[in-house]
Amino acid sequence: MPSPASYDLVIVANRLPVDRVALPDGSKGWRTSPGGLVTAIEPVMRANHGVWIGWPGGTDQDLEPFEHDGLELVPMTMSQADIEGFYEGFSNGTLWPLYHDLVAKPEFHREWWDSYVSVNQRFAEKATSLANEGATVWVHDYQLQLVPQMLRDLRPDLRIGFYLHIPFPPGELFQQLPWRRQILEGLLGADLVGFQMPGGAQNFVRLVRQRVGHKTHRDLVYLPDGRTVRARPFPISIDAAGFEEMARSEPVAERSREIREALGNPRKIFLGIDRLDYTKGIFARLRAFSELIDDGHFDVEDAVFVQVAVPSREQVEQYRILRDEIDRLVGRINGDLGRIGRPAISYLHSSYPREEMAALYRAADVMVVTPYRDGMNLVAKEYVACRFNDDGALVLSEFAGAADELRQAWLVNPYDINGMKSALLEAYRAESKETTRRMRAMRRTVTQHDVAAWADSFMTELSDVGTHGKAVRPARRS
Repeated sequence: MPSPASYDLVIVANRLPVDRVALPDGSKGWRTSPGGLVTAIEPVMRANHGVWIGWPGGTDQDLEPFEHDGLELVPMTMSQADIEGFYEGFSNGTLWPLYHDLVAKPEFHREWWDSYVSVNQRFAEKATSLANEGATVWVHDYQLQLVPQMLRDLRPDLRIGFYLHIPFPPGELFQQLPWRRQILEGLLGADLVGFQMPGGAQNFVRLVRQRVGHKTHRDLVYLPDGRTVRARPFPISIDAAGFEEMARSEPVAERSREIREALGNPRKIFLGIDRLDYTKGIFARLRAFSELIDDGHFDVEDAVFVQVAVPSREQVEQYRILRDEIDRLVGRINGDLGRIGRPAISYLHSSYPREEMAALYRAADVMVVTPYRDGMNLVAKEYVACRFNDDGALVLSEFAGAADELRQAWLVNPYDINGMKSALLEAYRAESKETTRRMRAMRRTVTQHDVAAWADSFMTELSDVGTHGKAVRPARRS
């Protein structure tokens, strides 16, 4: 790899875009992580001689910078104390529930905050050591909200962007945070602060005006030193063309047929795919589905619900409790309503490669995405991208960011069990003419506003901010 301080673009994220895996010969190697972020950022990195800084997971302390699939990566180390205080503690025990409308109760511990500050400082110092004069640094997500101002203090020459992938809460909730001003000031180190939704950007500007006292106008914050910070929504998306191509492939088509057959070729397959997280509303949706069977609207010969729950943060107590609750619910529903060879719910607590996900999307007649709060929810968009025949139905929470774009879905309030039952039943009974009309419109939206367009729009906006440094070249699509 090139020597330090030689990059025009530095990506700073909590995680590297790769996972540690065991190779057939017993040695350790790397595999590109699933998810759309690397798909979006990879071409921008290639166009701008970029490097990605992040934690690879685990507590390995001897990792050197390396290259993977042409991407230059710099691993950050974490001790067990960092993982407990910064990651499991402040990031996921304090900020995650606070930013998701207090679906769970956040905890405020001074030791967690100290760890958060310390890890953010390490990330900021690493980024400044790798950045050219006038380089661009793009910082990602809630784990690193102090990094922009730390970068600004260390290197005023840098052009700094920040993007928050989860919701940003209203002031009534955010002001509970004992370190609310420090977080706001940390984000104000950026030239451009990006959010999933307009409401998040508005919440941020309003809080800066009220809590920090800076002058604001619409999406601009005016700082005493003459700098301006812009706060704007940039709804994230997916590699729509890549998902459609995968869904059209013969192996995925064959696997889709196998899935339907393994489920007994029911009339309709309902599908949920989520990280096992209390914000995702899994418990409520399974309960609503089971009540439709219990009420006699259909039986297990007609419909089955496939719920994939990807393991998540299994060291955190709340997540272990949630898993136990859902395990018990699924067992009770299948015990009460299932028949031999015909469970009402086919529950899978595992992660799967993208090809298997695409096959599930193709097999499913009704996709059910009902989080209590979600920044965007890319699963909804992935399902739409895979329905190249303009068929299938999407039942979507109005509290997912995706609901602003996918307005032709059956929108539901996930707290309203009866309303959710009605939407599931409507989607189940919908005529093909109706599902085609809705899906065609949603597919147009997802195709036109893909993840490359998202990255381009953010980078173009960041290039237009201020007058210092080098312009960042968006990775134009051919």
